Amino acid sequence: MRRASMKRRRDELRPEYDLTRLKGGVRGKYYPRATAGSNLVLLEPDVARAFPDSNSVNRALRLLQDVAAKSAGRTRKANNGRRRAAG
Repeated sequence: MRRASMKRRRDELRPEYDLTRLKGGVRGKYYPRATAGSNLVLLEPDVARAFPDSNSVNRALRLLQDVAAKSAGRTRKANNGRRRAAG
């Protein structure tokens, strides 16, 4: 199985690429810079239609966060741990 996948990888490389010029690359060289300060999320198409830009997504999430924080403070009073009698 491994040989088949290795052969497939070699076949995917376009013939116009000169492999001698691609030597010496460093894996992950720009990774820290690219991930610093960014948090990418893939939206489903229906959600993307409702939120066309990052500002609208951020406003909706902040509103949801506020509502969740306010509703977490509201709890029902316990009845000393007893259930109401059925019937």
